[in-house]
Amino acid sequence: MDEAIPRATAVAPAGTWPEAEARDTVTVEFDDRWRRRRLYTGEGGLAFLLDLPEAQVLQEGDGLALATGGYVRVRAAAETLVEVTSADPRHLLRLAWHLGNRHLPAEIGEGRILIRDDHVIVAMLQGLGATTRHVAAPFNPEGGAYGGHAHAHGHGHGHGHRHHHGHSHSHSHDHDHDHDHDHHHHDGCDHHHG
Repeated sequence: MDEAIPRATAVAPAGTWPEAEARDTVTVEFDDRWRRRRLYTGEGGLAFLLDLPEAQVLQEGDGLALATGGYVRVRAAAETLVEVTSADPRHLLRLAWHLGNRHLPAEIGEGRILIRDDHVIVAMLQGLGATTRHVAAPFNPEGGAYGGHAHAHGHGHGHGHRHHHGHSHSHSHDHDHDHDHDHHHHDGCDHHHG
């Protein structure tokens, strides 16, 4: 690795770092905000290596502390998403349950749910009476029961796997993970991800 490329080795949460010391800004979609180690180039041309001890979600307004001094501001890029709404709050809760039952990343907001565009899921939601529309907005999905990064699993094939959430269910997954993180399951998990 070229020693001339500065390393960002810590994340200062939004509002806790001196913004006057910002050397550049990176605007990235959600998937590129869940990282441990990655080379970025800021909007002003500063190339730097994100080099954190463990993967974490970079939030809007966070400052990436450079080992050489200064910070890089994080901006959440607008993405094409689907806004899910309903006139009845209880109906919206049921829609949220259907999304959660499918392990889909979702951002829960006041009177709406944001999801990634997936025509099959949108058709299912519309069939359940949801109102949907495409929007451009930063995506900040819920972290899930185990915290951290929310990500979609492909269903219906591969190895069986059990999660224990106070109820029992079983479904199959075959999925590759190309991002740095460990899965944490309750006792009784019959496998691990390598």
